[in-house]
Formats: sequence, C-alpha cells, structure tokens
Amino acid sequence: MYWQRSLFSLALAAAAFAQAPAPPIPDNVTIQKNIAYDRYPETVLDIVQPKEPAAGKRPGVLVIHGGGWVNGTKEGVFQNFCLPYVEKGFVCANVEYRLAKAALAPAAVTDSLDAAQWFFKNAKKYNVDTKRIVVTGGSAGGHLALMVGLTPKSAKLGPPAHVAAVVNFYGITDVGDQLDGPNKRTYAVTWLPEQPGRMELARRVSPMTYVRKNAPPILTLHGDADQTVPYEQGVKLTKALRDAGADAELVTVPGGRHGFPKEKMQELYDQQIWPFLKRHGIMK
Repeated sequence: MYWQRSLFSLALAAAAFAQAPAPPIPDNVTIQKNIAYDRYPETVLDIVQPKEPAAGKRPGVLVIHGGGWVNGTKEGVFQNFCLPYVEKGFVCANVEYRLAKAALAPAAVTDSLDAAQWFFKNAKKYNVDTKRIVVTGGSAGGHLALMVGLTPKSAKLGPPAHVAAVVNFYGITDVGDQLDGPNKRTYAVTWLPEQPGRMELARRVSPMTYVRKNAPPILTLHGDADQTVPYEQGVKLTKALRDAGADAELVTVPGGRHGFPKEKMQELYDQQIWPFLKRHGIMK
C-alpha cells in the first residue's frame, strides 16, 4: 500500500534526523550558537571551529540538516556532519532553516542560499578561505546542499553561492519524482502540496534542473537499498553531470539504507570524502 510505504519512509527519515538534545562539545572545539543570518526565528546558524589558532586561512563547510523538509535540527547533525570537518581544521557553519510547518517550498532553498551568502560575507571574520568552502548534508539536507552548489541567479531563488565542492549524502535530486507515482513520499507532498504551477515549482527546486558543465565538483554517497530517497536519483544526477562535462562522482554503499551507521560514516570520510576534497585542493 502506498500510504504504508510512504509512512514507513517518513518514519525512516525522522529516525535518521530525529530532534536530539545538544551533544557535548569537545574541549578542543568552540561553538557560537544561533547567529541570525536572516529575519525569521528559524534562520540561524552555529559557527563551530577548532580552538587552536590557525597558521593561515581555514577551509569552510556549510552543513545543512535533513528530515524531509519537515523535521530535523542542526543539533542532530553535529556529531556526524560537523565534527569530522572541524577535527580536520575546517570552520563549520551549521544551518537551521524554515521547515514546512513554518514555510512551504521554496523557503528551505532560499534560506540555505541566504545562509551560504552570510558565510561568504563573514568569511574574513572567521578566518575562512572563500575559495575552499564546501557544502554538505544528508537526505533533504543533501538536496539543499546540491541546490546551494547548483542554483544559478536566473532561478530567482536566492543569491548564487560559488562553493568549491558539494558532498551529497543520499539527497533528493528530482523533487517532482517524489510528488506522484511509485516514489511518492508524504514529506515531499507536505513540503510542496497541491497548488497552481506545482510541478513547475518542483522543477525549480530540483538539482537536476541545474546540471551544467561549470558546476562545482559533486560527490554523491548513496546506499543502493535506500527506501526513502531512491538510489536512482543519485545515479541519474551523477550521470547527467558527467554527460554535461562536470566533475561528479558516485559512491555506492552496497546494502546501504537511508542514513549510515557511525562506523560507515567514518569509513566514507577516510576513504572517499577527504581524498575527494584533497584532489580538489580544498584540504591541504
């Protein structure tokens, strides 16, 4: 039954990005919490960085949490998405944005682009090299990371962000595919409900729409047993980017579902993500 499958998918997404109490902050890390980057109560971010002074400018990472655009918090991704970068010397901007209960599509995209603009504008304050800023996230956060990396000015969704690379964990690449048909999902319908011009808006907020040769390098990590965001979405985006002449890689996690255990995440950082960022000059 569709509704059973859809509810199960939403439950998986919620489990992967459940609201969690603030995790403990390691002694070698500093955090400035809830800095406003726009006028809404939800549009705040945390700056997380190493305590140890840097010899030069640091690379930066924009982290965007998932949860199907309907739930999740920045605190929920601190451990698996922020700390690994900070431990490698990055300055991390951990982003909160308006969920569906506060504002429907395309608000989450607009907020993410605004957060990226804020990070670039404040890079000097935090000693960040604007030529070495990465954006990452998982699930809906992966979708928003891709939108930050790919959205052009002509889309009129927010200020374009010229990031150095995107690290996409099982992000939605085709929103329309999740609004109807076999891959329909409740979270997508909640974020982008029935309305005039619905499918055109779905196209505007889909990373697939903005595939082009001069896209930033994109690394996608996706499990081939994902029951929430179909593995094929990652496959299609990577193929389209490569066909356009862009730099795109897909790491398939055999048997991987939606959200990876901590041990698998560490393996992916060590064997895939850090080498990818070093190849592109983001990590020294």
